[in-house]
Amino acid sequence: MEVMKKHFVLVHGACHGGWCWYKLKPLLEAAGHKVTTFDLAASGIDLRKIEQLHTLHDYTLPLLELMESLPQEEKVILVGHSLGGMNLGLVMEKYPQKIYVAVFLAAFMPNSVHISSYVLDQYYEQTPVENWLDTQFLPYGSPENPLTSMTFGPKYLANKLYQLCSPEDLALALSLVRPSSLFREDLSKAKYFTDEGYGSVKRVYIMCTEDKGIPEEFGRWQIDNIGVTEAKEIKGADHMSMLSMPKELCDTLLQIAHKCN
Repeated sequence: MEVMKKHFVLVHGACHGGWCWYKLKPLLEAAGHKVTTFDLAASGIDLRKIEQLHTLHDYTLPLLELMESLPQEEKVILVGHSLGGMNLGLVMEKYPQKIYVAVFLAAFMPNSVHISSYVLDQYYEQTPVENWLDTQFLPYGSPENPLTSMTFGPKYLANKLYQLCSPEDLALALSLVRPSSLFREDLSKAKYFTDEGYGSVKRVYIMCTEDKGIPEEFGRWQIDNIGVTEAKEIKGADHMSMLSMPKELCDTLLQIAHKCN
């Protein structure tokens, strides 16, 4: 059966960069698809610093520019990992006609009913402070516009995100993580997502059963309360399924692509 070539755009999570897709990208390409990976602002090798970013929009600019550059008739499969789900939200709002489906991979999934920080606020309420381990939250910005940066520490990476990954992949992450932000201050004041834009795009949620970063229970809460077109799971995968179980993740994404037309 001939593969209908699709264009996957892979969006990394907080403190990470396009580098985290290095195992998945060649698998999707080998199956006949086009794959774009990139760094969000102040991530990976992007030259900006977190102190230069004040809004989720600032952070998402590289993805918005990528979507703007696509030919008018081209559609993509957007995959957002972890905090990358919030970046997906902005793009779904602005370019719904350019997206076949938005895939939330162990991700935060925005809500078009409440304020834009709603899903992050719920996560904070349901997550004990001690679960953050050695993650650092530091103030930046100004007294008029206070902001908070977030940097995952070695213990958090090893025990909450990479616990089933190879020592080599953990070592890679430890050498490449950069300060990021959840942009809750911005999101609590903005109404970025609407039913007409964001809500008009098909949503698929992929849960990873051994995820300790965004646990299965929270994934299920999002599916039940925010709603999806389809829910899938990868059994035995930790938060970083693209590294710990890339083949299984690839197979799941190919199943999703097969339904796009």
